[in-house]
Amino acid sequence: MTTPSDTQSRILSRAATRPGNLALPLPEGLVGAAAKMVVGKMIARGWLDEVEVNLRRGEPMWRETGEGHGTTLIATEAGLEAIGIEPLVASAVASARKAKPKPEPLQAPSDTGTVKPVAIRAGTKQAQIIAMLQRPEGASIAEMVEATGWLAHTVRGSISGALKKKLGLSITAEKAEGRGTVYKSVR
Repeated sequence: MTTPSDTQSRILSRAATRPGNLALPLPEGLVGAAAKMVVGKMIARGWLDEVEVNLRRGEPMWRETGEGHGTTLIATEAGLEAIGIEPLVASAVASARKAKPKPEPLQAPSDTGTVKPVAIRAGTKQAQIIAMLQRPEGASIAEMVEATGWLAHTVRGSISGALKKKLGLSITAEKAEGRGTVYKSVR
């Protein structure tokens, strides 16, 4: 399997953090023929997909196809796998973002590196917690502490900060007899 270059990895990592795995805007400085070449190779490898864009909603456009229509770029499951993000986790994050859209910020963040991409790598403790939350029975704090080796406050902080706020996952909590509070990720 071909491994992505640094530029391709940056494009895919940023796409993994955006709603719908949107690959645009491209990193600063990647324009013209260089952008066309990098994107062309990524489409050929199946890492990016070109899809119709709704210009009225203000979605970023990759290229114009005529008569007010255009295309945008989204990262595919194969593209996310190429940078070590499990497709199951990526689709859960994408579906959670679609189900619960976040309000638009007053100003779009600049793409100059001030926004740090958050990518979920396979085999990490965060991916382990997400998988536990996606089980039908969910997971208690004690079970996640045992699985990760983290302290209870770290697990709770990860749920509220990284999973809910940064990744936009919808997580419910309910009391279960004999287990205490059980957390589940709603798909």
